Amino acid sequence: MSQNILVTGGAGFIGSHLVDTLLKSGDKVTVLDNFNDFYNQEIKRQNTVEHRNHENYFLVEGDLRDRSAVARAFSRAPFDGIIHLAAMAGVRPSLENPALYMDVNVNGTQNILDQAVKLAKLPRFVFGSSSSVYGNRSGEKFLETDRVDQPLSPYAASKAAGELACYAAHHNHGLAIVSLRFFTVCGPRQRPDLAIHKFCQKIYNGEAIEVFGDGSSKRDYTFVSDIVSGITQSLKYDCSGYDIINLGRSEPVLLAEMIETIESALGKKAKIERKGFQMGDMPYTFADVSKARKLLGYNPHVQFKEGIAAFVAWFLQRHAPAKI
Repeated sequence: MSQNILVTGGAGFIGSHLVDTLLKSGDKVTVLDNFNDFYNQEIKRQNTVEHRNHENYFLVEGDLRDRSAVARAFSRAPFDGIIHLAAMAGVRPSLENPALYMDVNVNGTQNILDQAVKLAKLPRFVFGSSSSVYGNRSGEKFLETDRVDQPLSPYAASKAAGELACYAAHHNHGLAIVSLRFFTVCGPRQRPDLAIHKFCQKIYNGEAIEVFGDGSSKRDYTFVSDIVSGITQSLKYDCSGYDIINLGRSEPVLLAEMIETIESALGKKAKIERKGFQMGDMPYTFADVSKARKLLGYNPHVQFKEGIAAFVAWFLQRHAPAKI
């Protein structure tokens, strides 16, 4: 049966892939996105080209902090589900403008929640959180029950605060909410500021890549189709309360291995410029996904090298990679 879904941030990397899937499933989709200039706006507009001609797609161009824009999006209610992905992204940029990150990611999230709890029929609410909330760890898997009170960046703090706002909305209004903690998502359409895209572009252009630290940091890279699968399943499972669920691949990859994999896929060698460890960065991420497997039937199946190959194929097809 088709559903009526609101997706905030539906023109972005993860959001546009999610909209692809929802439209293919016959769902009606309303997207709220402000097409901000964090990176080239044309990238997001290109992500939505095929969506705009679909009869079940409706776009509201506006900011989360603008209550009138949020109200326009909610005029498409009743919704079966709200998937809140819109946010100011990026750990390092958040160090330069923490107030902006708090304003968009916390106040903007509260605006969406405020409208959601006013609906006559409460929808399932899915919040796009981040593995960054876990802070500085090493060695062990990250569990949803772990403490998240020591964020390393304003971005991480804003996502942790967003989770708390979601819990308060559930507690006070009965809104069923799932906070999904995404682990380093990769794949076609990835933002140009993220490491895989940025490294690919620079290696392709023969430019040096900046490597922070000694290359021993690890990330639990997760292919975007696996993330989208987890999101769509989170709309369907039996949840009447508040849940936090990790979505990762549960196989951390060394930074040095990531670079080697991109080199192999591109057929070019990287020029490396070593830098000190970057403030705000997490040295290690490792998702325990047993809860996602149990509740959502989540089963990440795209291997890291396969995901890099898919990204590089998309990258090369574009011929003129977008400048950051």
